[in-house]
Amino acid sequence: MGEPGGRPRILVLNQYYWPGVEATANLLSQLCESLSDEFEITVMTGRLTGVASPAGRSEHNGVEIMRVNSTAFDRTRLVRRALNYFTYLVQSLRAAVTAQRPDVVLCMTDPPIIGDVAVLVARRFRVPLVVISQDVFPEIAVELKRLENPLLIGLLRALINAYLCRADRVVAIGETMRSRLEEKGAKRDRITVIPNWVETEKIEVSPKSNPWSIEQSLDRHFVVMHSGNIGHAQDLESLVRAVTFLRDLDDLRIVLIGTGARHQSLVELAARLETDQVLFLPYQDRSLLSQSLSSADIHVVGLARGLSGYVVPSRLYGVLSAGRPVIAATDAESETAQTVQRVGCGVVVPPGRPELLAAAIRSAYDGRLDLEEMGRRGRRFVTEEADRRGAVARYRSLLRELVAERR
Repeated sequence: MGEPGGRPRILVLNQYYWPGVEATANLLSQLCESLSDEFEITVMTGRLTGVASPAGRSEHNGVEIMRVNSTAFDRTRLVRRALNYFTYLVQSLRAAVTAQRPDVVLCMTDPPIIGDVAVLVARRFRVPLVVISQDVFPEIAVELKRLENPLLIGLLRALINAYLCRADRVVAIGETMRSRLEEKGAKRDRITVIPNWVETEKIEVSPKSNPWSIEQSLDRHFVVMHSGNIGHAQDLESLVRAVTFLRDLDDLRIVLIGTGARHQSLVELAARLETDQVLFLPYQDRSLLSQSLSSADIHVVGLARGLSGYVVPSRLYGVLSAGRPVIAATDAESETAQTVQRVGCGVVVPPGRPELLAAAIRSAYDGRLDLEEMGRRGRRFVTEEADRRGAVARYRSLLRELVAERR
């Protein structure tokens, strides 16, 4: 336990952390760095694919990083991703149970069963556990038909329910997710809703014609963009297929920025459709996000059918921070669709319907949507309600409460 009068110690578990490009890596890095003025924070994380990340101890922006010697294979193949998960789980447990006694153990759900490791560590030190649920597993994999073995599904449900029922606090990132977690056995009085956030002072509104868009030859095109993970949950096949209804728009460019499990298959799909309207680009440095996001006339935030509440795409806030409108290709009950409709920062279409997505894109292209006003509404919303400072203040209050109870 932290010394009397000293800073309380928080031990954090998550496979991804700075300098990773994953959403949880960025969010967790921002959270830990923001809290490091009041808490002594150690992050137990894993090695990264494609990034120099040797095992061992280091320090970054006031946070101690303990990087365990996990594998770092490319994650496009399920077997390799599973091996990365397994080695991280084993190595992080070994390192965490011999670490200096914390006052609170905190974990994000990446990988999904890291919460079980966190339970063992919290019980080892007899301290509270906070679980930040970024998605709800294995339901997300079942809905996407990535998991179909009933025995494996049952085992994963049991493992995840075990830590949801034992955590002292569970943070849901949306109200729909809160309901999903309650269905899985999390106690209602222990669930706190703290949505994800965006650094509005770092992702700002930039002109469409900027150095990045000029370099990519996008400044004179009508640009529809997806920026973020290119995986199964994002339903990006519908976006690529939408181009078949838009071939007459010569100056249209559909730009997909990022990588992930579906990247190669979407590249192949675009080739089969024989279109030069779809452009694939790698992840951009975070210092360029204001320019890259602002290069689009409109963004698409997709979520596959049936995933409402199981996943809440955090990339929506980055788009809105850049002052750009969105097409939410999601179920109407999703957090994303509800936010877009409530704020008036875009339009909603059903997932898995490329023809309806194409119709929405054409409406934007033809000027039937007030894109500038939608962008202004989105920027105003994130500045007032989704800025990092508000979310960090709520996490700070939660941790203070648990530390006070512990002491």
